[in-house]
Amino acid sequence: MSKNSSLFSQILGFFSRLEFENMVKNRMAEYKSKGFSCWQQFVSMLFCQLGKANSLNEITKGLASCEGKLKHLGIKAPSKSTLAYANEHRPWQLYQDVFFSLLDKAKLLASSKKRKFRFKSKLYSIDATVIDLCLSMYEWAHFRRAKGAVKLHMRLDHDGYLPDYAIVTDGKCHEVKTLKQFHFAPGSITVFDKGYTDYTFFGYLCTVGAWFVTRLKSNAVYSVIEARTVNSKNVLSDCIVHLEGFYSAQKCPHKLRIVTFYDEEHDRVLEFLTNNMKLSAATIAAIYKERWAIENFFKALKQYLKIKTFVGTSSNAVQIQIWTALISILLLKYMQLKSTFGWSLSNLAALIRMNLFTYRNLWDWINNPYNTPPVQLEEQMCLPI
Repeated sequence: MSKNSSLFSQILGFFSRLEFENMVKNRMAEYKSKGFSCWQQFVSMLFCQLGKANSLNEITKGLASCEGKLKHLGIKAPSKSTLAYANEHRPWQLYQDVFFSLLDKAKLLASSKKRKFRFKSKLYSIDATVIDLCLSMYEWAHFRRAKGAVKLHMRLDHDGYLPDYAIVTDGKCHEVKTLKQFHFAPGSITVFDKGYTDYTFFGYLCTVGAWFVTRLKSNAVYSVIEARTVNSKNVLSDCIVHLEGFYSAQKCPHKLRIVTFYDEEHDRVLEFLTNNMKLSAATIAAIYKERWAIENFFKALKQYLKIKTFVGTSSNAVQIQIWTALISILLLKYMQLKSTFGWSLSNLAALIRMNLFTYRNLWDWINNPYNTPPVQLEEQMCLPI
């Protein structure tokens, strides 16, 4: 990457303009547009996330203040009304396409990194988070009597802790209703909490050969078929069971496994339900503990990017901002994985924000942020346009 462009410009270099324009054509995103391109809109919304702009005014004025540095981005600072209209009317699915395009590159990098567990199966976690909205401004997002909200359902790939798939629904949508949209590959392991308890879903996973780990509900009725030998001091029991009850047994007629584990840290007993019969009981408990990674991901998404407040009030504008936030955190994860410096996500997000329009070689700066000199002023004066 050229040192004669800003960090922001070099970050945008991760996206192929040709590929982006093909996505725009496929989505007909610039149908009847009047001079304001989808690329300009994308750059503006990415600036909103990485620069943590709080409003349309901050986006447009922030870009306008850097007008001399926007030429190498291929854009001009838009007006508030132009950006607002584009966010309201252009399809948010374009940003979903950009996300998956970048995800393929990030997964390729993550696959080369050391994994936490020895087993070869892909490990995923599924969860959802509620994003609160003001009901008086977002009437379409009615959640409770006096609250509005949307819900972000997501699957996290534990190779690199990358967001693997996401679905945005209204706040009332139950997590189980979104499961049909996820793909569960044979041999993969998916971990989720008790909110996803659905015996039909468990039966489906057993049928396709995918494994799961979850918490056992206290009202579950089952009969023990076999008690296994316990080899770990914190594992209280390990048994093969069959669900009882007409509807439960009919929905999931397969053998399941219950591991009872004592959590010393919090002084409690936990019961895990799984259909994996091969992994050790201690590994099953460790897999469920790893589910906390998706909670940390949601926390990082809300803390480091603009997803708690929105610059538009329409459903389409909210979707665009959420998908841009997912693209941004994928960018940060990619740079974190490739860096040799050992960044925390919070420091990387903060320092990227402070240096968006400084002129440094991106990877030199990522690997050695405190000793990478900026381009001298006379070099900046001679930048090609």
